[in-house]
Amino acid sequence: MSSLAVTDDLFFNRAGLDRARVETIVSEALSGADDGELYLEYGQSESLAWDDGKLKSASFDTSQGFGLRAIAGEATGYAHAATLSEDAIRRAAGTVRAVHAGHGGVLAEPPAGTNRVLYTGENPLGLVDFETKVRLLRDIDAYARARDPRVRQVSCSLGGEWHAVQVLRPDGMRVADVRPLVRLSVSVVVADGERMETGSHGAGGRVTYDAYLQPDAWKAQVDEALRQALVNLGSVPAPAGEMPIVLGPGWPGILLHEAIGHGLEGDFNRKKTSAFSGLMGQRVASPGVTVVDDGTLENRRGSITVDDEGTPGQTTTLIEDGILVGYMQDRMNARLMGMRPTGNGRRQSFAHMPMPRMTNTVMRPGGHSRDEILASVKRGLYAVNFGGGQVDITSGKFVFSASEAYLIEDGRIGPAVKGATIIGNGPEALTKVTMIGDDTELDPGIGTCGKDGQGVPVGVGQPTLRIDGLTIGGTATA
Repeated sequence: MSSLAVTDDLFFNRAGLDRARVETIVSEALSGADDGELYLEYGQSESLAWDDGKLKSASFDTSQGFGLRAIAGEATGYAHAATLSEDAIRRAAGTVRAVHAGHGGVLAEPPAGTNRVLYTGENPLGLVDFETKVRLLRDIDAYARARDPRVRQVSCSLGGEWHAVQVLRPDGMRVADVRPLVRLSVSVVVADGERMETGSHGAGGRVTYDAYLQPDAWKAQVDEALRQALVNLGSVPAPAGEMPIVLGPGWPGILLHEAIGHGLEGDFNRKKTSAFSGLMGQRVASPGVTVVDDGTLENRRGSITVDDEGTPGQTTTLIEDGILVGYMQDRMNARLMGMRPTGNGRRQSFAHMPMPRMTNTVMRPGGHSRDEILASVKRGLYAVNFGGGQVDITSGKFVFSASEAYLIEDGRIGPAVKGATIIGNGPEALTKVTMIGDDTELDPGIGTCGKDGQGVPVGVGQPTLRIDGLTIGGTATA
């Protein structure tokens, strides 16, 4: 069944909305506006958490509602409700109509259509029974404890979502999408004497639970979490000072996402609050650095067949061979900046307005092997996994903590270090990339991006990178 048929059944058959009357309400409410839409959403979500040898929590939630938006110039009127009824939509129409009263704008052209399907539309929550999900978490706990006697605690969680959305425009165009999303996370605490350390790993994507019910799949997550914990158990204090850093492939792309990606979103650049504002067409990174935002990767956590305004997901080149060539755009910011929407208009739910957001932000590979890059460093830091971080969009300054990192000594990987933070400036860091690996990887599918109080699933990826001149915060002397 197509996404449009699925959502028609949910919103117009089961919820009892009359499509013709709803379309009339939307058309009248947005008459004279520059742009806008009615966004209908139905969602289910569940989460199971296991800790200390037992099921700690289990939750299930169903939500539905709509958001009606009218845009006039830079002004936006938005009304939403957690109910699906014609009366509620009419009241919302009266609210948003005030934004463009007397405006008389020309409605922006609708998004292009697409027949592409990037992920299954099946609802993962109903395909596997509750007992099977609990048994999976119990098996993870038992397997982790049997792997090593130093394991003291095992925490794991399984979560799934299924969202059906439909976008109705005042010109009569309708676009729909049905989006699954699952995630498995594992955390292991190990101890040796009085010292205790933690390792964690997880995986997810726009797939069903079947992808993680097979023993080979979930055991791989446990093995990696345990490996990280044991590495940290033998770590030494991190050095402090300025030195070359080698970033591993895959998840370390979160630094790229936070320190660079947000600065390339259209709203920050239209308002001139980004460190990249006004630099279109100029060199902003070392030669060889090419960064794309790709919402078209099949089954990936950040992928979207269409965004939350109905624009098809796209591959948008942001930086090409070091030159800034594009921004990520929603419809409003693209129109105001004289550009094209790029399929990056995203929202957390019907209760939120869309804005430019990343999907899967990836640096393209270069020509160096990982071993070649490591061998080029006399003394530095090899950062393989990252924890939390902070970034200032205007200045580009960032601070990230490395959850797994190693000293590089005479071109070889040395001891693991604990407590390393990486300090720098996003735009400056791009110009200090001196070697780009040939091993681009994507993250395992666990990322959630926050912006203006909204969280959306995202992906990152990159090859091994050497960046010179970053500052390492630690407790040992470099």
